[in-house]
Amino acid sequence: MNYFELFALPMSFEIDVNLLNKKYIVLQKQFHPDYFTQADEAEQQDVLEKSSLLNKALQVLRTPDRLIPYVLQLMGAITDDEKFQLPPDFLMEMMELNEELSADSGKEIEAINQALEQEVKPLLALFDFNQPDEKILQRIKEYHFKKKYLQRILDRLKG
Repeated sequence: MNYFELFALPMSFEIDVNLLNKKYIVLQKQFHPDYFTQADEAEQQDVLEKSSLLNKALQVLRTPDRLIPYVLQLMGAITDDEKFQLPPDFLMEMMELNEELSADSGKEIEAINQALEQEVKPLLALFDFNQPDEKILQRIKEYHFKKKYLQRILDRLKG
């Protein structure tokens, strides 16, 4: 069962967080371990696993940077530890940025991130899961790997 099925939500790159939170509360009441203290050990273990799954699913579905790769993986568009080839122009821009890293680079990276988000936002909103367009899916996949690349630079800046 995937996280969308768990919450009875349609697969999407954008989640109604209010609806997700409401469904989470209902499910958490149904599967919270505190309500099963008198149950046998097997049932307690089952409920604990379901509660843990609910918490993990909630974090993925409410966090766009985790939701997008999750959906891409469900669709078979990415695999674990995939080595995606980013466009040469993006890599050149990143190489120049890396050479000039400074305390102010974080602002520049955030600006690049914002531009990427604005570019992909309409694609995420209008993606038709009933008739997936491979070109659009590839652009979303590219966006995901660009974001990961930028995050690595930000992590290096902070570390």
